[in-house]
Amino acid sequence: MTISATPEVGTIAPNSSFAGAIEADAVIIGAGPVGLFQVFELGLLEIKAHVIDSLPAVGGQCVELYPDKPIYDIPAVPVCTGQELTDNLLKQIEPFEPTFHLGQEVTTVQRREDHRFNVETSTGTRFITKTTSRKVNFATPGRPTFWMVFNPPRYFMRLSLRSIGHNVPREDAKWMGDLLGALTPNQIRDAFRAAGYSPEEVEGFARTVEGRISALRAL
Repeated sequence: MTISATPEVGTIAPNSSFAGAIEADAVIIGAGPVGLFQVFELGLLEIKAHVIDSLPAVGGQCVELYPDKPIYDIPAVPVCTGQELTDNLLKQIEPFEPTFHLGQEVTTVQRREDHRFNVETSTGTRFITKTTSRKVNFATPGRPTFWMVFNPPRYFMRLSLRSIGHNVPREDAKWMGDLLGALTPNQIRDAFRAAGYSPEEVEGFARTVEGRISALRAL
C-alpha cells in the first residue's frame, strides 16, 4: 500500500467537498492480519469498517508470499499457515460485516473542516471517515508517591491510571458517555450499595458519576 503526495496535503477541505463519497465509520488501509484484526476490535465497539488494499485478495503478504508456509509465532496457536491465519480472521470478523475495496491504493488523505477525513483511492472510490484527531483528558489520580513503592499492587495501579485517561479521542469519549448514559440513577447507586458504602457515600459517588457522564455526553 502506498499513499502518493497530492496538492491537497496539509490543507483543510471544506465540509461541502468530496461529492459521491461513502460515509464511513472507519477506513482501514491494509487487509493483512493486522487490518483484519482491527476490524474485529472496532466491531466490538459497534464501529463498522471499510478495508482498502492494493492487492487483489484479502490476507496481505501472508497470503501473497507464503500462504502454505508454517507460521510459529502467533500467540496461543502452535502452528498455522498464512492462509489458515487469514481464513480464521475472516471467520472471526464475519459478524461485523466489513466492506472490502481490493485492488486499489489510497492516493489522498485530507483533513476536513469538521475534523473528519477525505480518503480517495486510485480507482476513484471516495470515503468520508468519522475519524477525528481531537483528544480529551480525564481527571486521573496524581502520580504515585515514593512510599507507594512498598505496596507494589497499589503503586502500579496508580501508575497505570495516570495514562488511561489522557489523549482520548473526543468521539470515543462521547461514545462512552452515551453508553453510560443508558444507566438509570438506581443502577448507578446499586453499584455502590453492592460495594458496602454508606447511604451518604453512595449518594455522593453517584452524583459524581452522573456529573462525569453528563460532561462526556456534552462533548
